[in-house]
Amino acid sequence: MKRVPIFATLLVALAVAAMLGLGVWQLQRRGEKEAALTLYAANLGKPAIPFPSPPIGDTLLFRRAHAMCVEPLGWRKQGGRSIKGLKGWRQIVECRTGAEGPGLLVDMGVSPDPGFVPHWAGGRVTGTITHAPDHRPLIASAFGGSGPKPLMLVSDMAAPGLEPTARPDLSSVPNNHLAYAVQWFLFAGVALVIYGLALRWRARA
Repeated sequence: MKRVPIFATLLVALAVAAMLGLGVWQLQRRGEKEAALTLYAANLGKPAIPFPSPPIGDTLLFRRAHAMCVEPLGWRKQGGRSIKGLKGWRQIVECRTGAEGPGLLVDMGVSPDPGFVPHWAGGRVTGTITHAPDHRPLIASAFGGSGPKPLMLVSDMAAPGLEPTARPDLSSVPNNHLAYAVQWFLFAGVALVIYGLALRWRARA
């Protein structure tokens, strides 16, 4: 029989170990996500609070909150849908909340017209806390390498000419880590089977 190739075997062993490690990590993430979903469900029934400052972190997601937009500083657009199911462009305003502070992002409603220009002078807003639009690379978001995500308030009342944005929904927070874990374990098993067959064919050659 031919000798088992050391380098190839080591390479396969490292790859399999990495896949198993990713599978275990996904199982850990599943437990963390289940705890987070329990917290978010509880937040839905809690009374409104002042919008957090600084506006980061996940523990207040889906919590009702209120804030004062002293002055709108600028608008940005993001795809979304209204509370009536209308698909269009969410109009997100960046507000000044005082002389100091990190400011405030408020989703003020949806328009089907991508060129719509909101006219809103600011004021008191009440709504639901959610994540601000995230434009980080998918890999960075998946592994949490860029720190906590900033928060935003989805206003109950829309600005003039807009439809209120659909409130954040728990169904938008997937918990598919078990499926990912099973996939990684299957990949590890398939890699071992393929390498075992390769060694067998090599021995017969």
